[in-house]
Amino acid sequence: MPVLDHQDDVFILDLGDGENRFHPDWIASVSTALEEIEQAQGARAVVTAATGKFFSNGLDLDWLMAHGDQYHEYVGAVHGLFARVLSLPVITVAALQGHTFAAGAMLSLAHDFRVMRADRGFWCLPEAEINIPFTPGMSALIQARLTPQTAHEAMTTARRYGGRDALAAAIVDRAVDEDAVRPAAIEIARAQAGKAGPALGTIKARMYRAVLDGLRDKGTPSP
Repeated sequence: MPVLDHQDDVFILDLGDGENRFHPDWIASVSTALEEIEQAQGARAVVTAATGKFFSNGLDLDWLMAHGDQYHEYVGAVHGLFARVLSLPVITVAALQGHTFAAGAMLSLAHDFRVMRADRGFWCLPEAEINIPFTPGMSALIQARLTPQTAHEAMTTARRYGGRDALAAAIVDRAVDEDAVRPAAIEIARAQAGKAGPALGTIKARMYRAVLDGLRDKGTPSP
């Protein structure tokens, strides 16, 4: 399960060492950590990281298939997590040490910055390949955080981007060696920790108002 730690002004949210799929308990644990970060005072920033082969492999489809009657509540919780990260009043950096797929890739896009391993691992939105359409809120998030050309390619072709390709497409901000992923993310976060506070939260909320409205829509989420 996710664990929250900190190094000076930087909170480290480690998602875990498995596939880090979005099980309801996992979502709740991440949300609790984000609440602690929100309520903290003073200079602070966040690095979201993981250990092992995956940063996150996305939705917990096995759980969802077994709990189809909870589909709308589940998607609402996923949307809520994206919205919370996107509007967090601190600088957030995703340290992508491994595969980052589907909802995991969208979670990375909700962060302000992304650092990815250069030589191994893929960033991918596989929905077109697995016949699962993006919800309107998900589409809005992706299109707000990527260039039109990259968003179109990523969403319609399910291309798997390695670290260097992801950097060239402006999906990530840095592509570095494996052992430098987390330190580089912490470096970015630490340099921006002084920006934390209500003003930053307002800037993000206004910048991404349309996306946040879509993610927080209480209507029935589209599949």
